[in-house]
Amino acid sequence: MTKRLQVLMDDSELLVIQGLAHARKMTTAEWVRHELREAAAEQQRPAPEAKLRAIGQASAHDFPAPGIEQLLAEIERGYTVDLP
Repeated sequence: MTKRLQVLMDDSELLVIQGLAHARKMTTAEWVRHELREAAAEQQRPAPEAKLRAIGQASAHDFPAPGIEQLLAEIERGYTVDLP
């Protein structure tokens, strides 16, 4: 189901938005919906600081791991194993 959203704007603001929509060959409504979706998605993404903190915490661990050649060989062997 779709709902109508009314947003009141100054004429000058609306002209700017209409110009941006026209430049992208979109209707004003399409442009507004697109930008609102982008803004909502941006709000849902974790902050870069949180990502960097998680990477820092993960890199602090010292787990044993084989050398790259052995690791690649094990991965390659895994591709050829028949699963039950």
